[in-house]
Amino acid sequence: MRCVIARFPFDLTKNGVLESMKGVKPEEITAEFVIVGRRHYPAKQVGQVVTRQDRRDFSAAEVVRAMTQLGFTCGTRAETEAVPAPAADPYQQASAALGTPQWSE
Repeated sequence: MRCVIARFPFDLTKNGVLESMKGVKPEEITAEFVIVGRRHYPAKQVGQVVTRQDRRDFSAAEVVRAMTQLGFTCGTRAETEAVPAPAADPYQQASAALGTPQWSE
């Protein structure tokens, strides 16, 4: 399938992308991502590996559009996404509220 990334046309196939990404360790995902096989890759990393271009030459949206057309699952990680902290039991909450003891001599 012909895809345009960074104003250049590329003939990409799903198998070609899978082959290109073999052995590539995924980087930390901060925004858009592409699922290749069982791994989640940042869209810019996939674009760099597949096109052999500098990441500054294209947008993540271009890569997501192309990978979606090829049948890959893509998504976005919200910047405000936070992992909920485990709930403290009532004794830990009370201890934290009281603070540390002050010893006087």
